Amino acid sequence: MTNAVRGLQLVGKALIVPLPWPLKRLLLQRLFGYQLHRTARIGLAWIYPCMLRMAAGSRIAALTVAVNLDALELGEQASIGRSNWITGFPTGTASPHFAHQPDRRAELSLGDHAAITKNHHVDCTNRILIGPHTTIAGYHSQLLSHAIDLHYNRQHSEPITIGAYCFVGSSCVILGGSVLPDHCVLGALSLLNKPHTEAWGLYAGQPARRLKNIDPRAAYFSRSTGLVV
Repeated sequence: MTNAVRGLQLVGKALIVPLPWPLKRLLLQRLFGYQLHRTARIGLAWIYPCMLRMAAGSRIAALTVAVNLDALELGEQASIGRSNWITGFPTGTASPHFAHQPDRRAELSLGDHAAITKNHHVDCTNRILIGPHTTIAGYHSQLLSHAIDLHYNRQHSEPITIGAYCFVGSSCVILGGSVLPDHCVLGALSLLNKPHTEAWGLYAGQPARRLKNIDPRAAYFSRSTGLVV
């Protein structure tokens, strides 16, 4: 692809961003093949993954950027708030980066009623799964699925999995290979750097460790909609 073609594509994308939603949705479906439910919405945001799927009632708010992704998928009523930076390193390029990981997928998937609030950084160099009814809450958390492997002197990525009905507090750092099990809380300012398996727990600290059990009667963990009033 020449620089001139890239420039025209960039201008075309910029012209689509501020359009009224019905026209924007039509163009995104026709020109990019995106799958957008008629009740989904994208605000004044730069959302151009290779594939975008948005189920009924899902939302992406203004000033969010999502680029260099193989896929971005939002389940029913899932939402991404304002001013989030979501990026990755797409597959299928000639770059030597991550060539040792041919099965890697640069994807972000939010389950039904899951939410990412505001001002977070989500690095989807490898797959990030956020379970249904889970909230990446507060501000300034970082989900970082890649790092430098010092032994091999190369960049390496691992997937991140956040289970269902989880709550992630403000300013957390979640590294590649980490797993937060279902029905768990990650306390604010915590570092999650490995897979955990035991559900119904509060994890916190640097690195995060299980501090106590969570009361399964707490209403957050049985709500039918993502909205917390």
